[in-house]
Amino acid sequence: MARIRFREERSGLDVRAVVQADTAPDNARFLMDCAAAEVAIPSIHAMWTGPEISCPVPDDQVPAPWRDVPLPLECATLNPSAGDVIVAYLPKRVWGGNPQPVYDIGLFYLPGGRMLFPIGWHPGSLAARVLPEDLEALRQGCQAIRRSGACTITLTMG
Repeated sequence: MARIRFREERSGLDVRAVVQADTAPDNARFLMDCAAAEVAIPSIHAMWTGPEISCPVPDDQVPAPWRDVPLPLECATLNPSAGDVIVAYLPKRVWGGNPQPVYDIGLFYLPGGRMLFPIGWHPGSLAARVLPEDLEALRQGCQAIRRSGACTITLTMG
């Protein structure tokens, strides 16, 4: 049971998640590769998707094995639950003509999440789940981020 960890110093966010290697193997591997590289992701509370902190992985921090390989949709969802870690992959030129693909890691912290983007509904892959004992810390940390604005979330093995 592989685990990853999300941390953000100012909000006190520090939660662990179990990757869903059985149901989303490629997306789980993507998360683990990001965690192994200890990526630091500029993040912000989402506007369209509800109770979510959006962590779009910068192009230069996308792990090398994934830069030229599209992520498949696995264990798809349009309505994430509290504690779900969703990977949304959009091929190049889909998001506002961006010449690079978009890899967005979403941390959903309350019920009512939805995969609604400015371009419309876009399913994401349920790639990890925050441990039940860390759900309250997830809620508190994400709400602090919502109140304080943009931040940097570090993804590590955990």
